[in-house]
Amino acid sequence: MIKSFKDLNIWQKAHGLVLDIYQLTNKFPKEEKFGLVSQIRRAAVSVVANIAEGFRKRSNKEKVNFYTYSQSSLDEVEYYIILCRDLNFITEDEKQKIDKEIQEIASMLGGLIKIIKNKKST
Repeated sequence: MIKSFKDLNIWQKAHGLVLDIYQLTNKFPKEEKFGLVSQIRRAAVSVVANIAEGFRKRSNKEKVNFYTYSQSSLDEVEYYIILCRDLNFITEDEKQKIDKEIQEIASMLGGLIKIIKNKKST
């Protein structure tokens, strides 16, 4: 039984992405601390936070809105990962690992949104 957003597999996967992003950005140049590091971390946290916030929303429309915000933040993370690789802050292998996580979360979000849209509003 799912009682909390923490019970959602998608939240657990997205939280893992946040932890990976934090670990990855710890090695970035110091001058990026308030630039790219801050931006990518905030975007990654936004993915998870919107999943958590959407979980308790009463209407399906509100749930879908928050999960859609999560998708947008995930797209933002995806771009920042491309930029990080192009700036040589991460390796191609590191990029591919994060990309795999992003694609899995994106697929799960898309599925969740589709399920909710097909339900009658509560």
